[in-house]
Amino acid sequence: MSWSARGVALGIAVACVLPLVVAGTLTPSPTGMETHRQLGLPSCTWPGMLGIPCITCGMTTAFALVVRGSLISAFLVQPAGAVLGGLVAVGAVVAAWSAVSGRPVHRLLLPLARPRTAWVAAGLLAAAWAWKIAVVRGGAA
Repeated sequence: MSWSARGVALGIAVACVLPLVVAGTLTPSPTGMETHRQLGLPSCTWPGMLGIPCITCGMTTAFALVVRGSLISAFLVQPAGAVLGGLVAVGAVVAAWSAVSGRPVHRLLLPLARPRTAWVAAGLLAAAWAWKIAVVRGGAA
């Protein structure tokens, strides 16, 4: 790989590490939601207005649990957030390896660049949202 390509890989590694570092500074909320408030962000209005959590509800909590190695707890809080947190961690390692070794890995990802992948991801996100709604309504959040 060229030095500029290695720089891009390094930039991707840094972009993946940053949210994990931020998540590591947060204390996961025992309710499974509202961890993002520690970043100075406002409370989510969905539960109050619609009676259900938003589609990304629990993602920050899940990331905070993933960086602590509490993968099962992260998955129970927000399955999509747990998977995404794991993928970001793997992405950081792979991109850093690519930057250091000069070995390209983007060719491995090309089969994923298809509409079907986006539909599967959207379906999994919808299923994770349904899970979160069920957990919150069941009082187990």
